Amino acid sequence: MGDRLHLAIGVMGNAASLLLYAAPILTFARVMKKKSTEEFSCIPYIIALLNCLLYTWYGLPVVSYRWENFPVVTINGLGILLEISFILIYFCFTSPREKVQIKVVGIVVTVFTVFCITAVVSSFLFHDHHHRKLFVGSVGLVASVAMYGSPLVVVRQVILTKSVEFMPFYLSFFSFLTSLLWMAYGLLGHDLLLASPNLAGTPLGILQLVLYFKYRKRGIMEEPNKWDLESNDEKSKQLQPVINNDSDCKI
Repeated sequence: MGDRLHLAIGVMGNAASLLLYAAPILTFARVMKKKSTEEFSCIPYIIALLNCLLYTWYGLPVVSYRWENFPVVTINGLGILLEISFILIYFCFTSPREKVQIKVVGIVVTVFTVFCITAVVSSFLFHDHHHRKLFVGSVGLVASVAMYGSPLVVVRQVILTKSVEFMPFYLSFFSFLTSLLWMAYGLLGHDLLLASPNLAGTPLGILQLVLYFKYRKRGIMEEPNKWDLESNDEKSKQLQPVINNDSDCKI
């Protein structure tokens, strides 16, 4: 019964992770339509790429014992392809004037460097699965917490503008759901290295959802005010010649 429940939670975790990794598809459809990245940040997708690379390596038989973490390999392998696609789209449509492309390349190179160092060290310096899992899992712990918290990069902007336009709901929601399920998967399998990053990811996901529902309606209310101001400006411009003409007649 315990093994079946563990497998079932792993399958649900895979499904939730797939939705999390696929959530930005709508965002990047908007980017391609407008041919601009606007105020969206690429950092969450780059950190997610690092997380996928590390946990794919963690689940492979080189680190784990045989295929005990096969569900971890499948979903993170797919996540690598999706995150690379998102980063490439972002790179193509971001403005060259802001030198964002150079920053994106620099961060991506750093991510692959960290992954390569982790893979080499775990393969050649450690000679048993326990210590390899401990090392790779510790690095993955940092990457996972960073991934679940990366949407908080735009939290300051959300609070200042009182708009959630650039903090997509589905990214926050599936981040929370994924961390909750993988936390359960790690605890049922007595794998604290899988459970511990999600212990941090769950409250971070809740925080993002609270911010979204707090500022969701306020963001929508801003547009009518903008149009009212523009219409008032136009009316004032139309009234100005009339006032001038009246004053001329009096003189």
